[in-house]
Amino acid sequence: MTEIDPQRTALVIVDLMERIVALPLAPRSGDEVAERSVELARAFRKAGAPVAVVRVERPGVAEQPPGSALLERVAEPGDIEVVKGAVGAFHGTGLDARLRERGVRTLVLTGIATNLGVESTARAAADHGYELVFVEDAMSALTEAEHRASVTLDMPRLGTVVTARDLHLAGGASAAGPVGAACGGGRPAGAHSSPSGD
Repeated sequence: MTEIDPQRTALVIVDLMERIVALPLAPRSGDEVAERSVELARAFRKAGAPVAVVRVERPGVAEQPPGSALLERVAEPGDIEVVKGAVGAFHGTGLDARLRERGVRTLVLTGIATNLGVESTARAAADHGYELVFVEDAMSALTEAEHRASVTLDMPRLGTVVTARDLHLAGGASAAGPVGAACGGGRPAGAHSSPSGD
């Protein structure tokens, strides 16, 4: 079990836009990623933890492609909403300042694609000094091989890889329903494992 402090942690949801969620993805569909991310966001808001919702816009075009809006159920009033023009969510967006003014030191990441928007955001976050937790079953990629490479090779070097079932908000229950076992990885300072290792 990985327990996080909601006073120091934010959930960052990457690129759950209509056209991206509709892509053929693996190892799970965009709708599954969205459903799990929305469950996590609900738990974070209930615990008083910030939720940051990220979407991308193509720079230098008069009109964005159809389906560039966030899924309706992803963002709620009070969330941090970020529009990026790069792969990751930090460059030129002000996200770092908005997180720091809320006292955030640990980020829990979900979204699409695992090896692109999510991992790029994570690498920049690590460079900014954030501790990282990756919710493996709230991510997907264009191929299962790309997803697996990220969650087994790259992300464990940056933080802790878990499933939603194993993510607990301090003083509360699991952040989402039963979905499987943790995937392993390092342990960030803002996240704590139970003595039993559950």
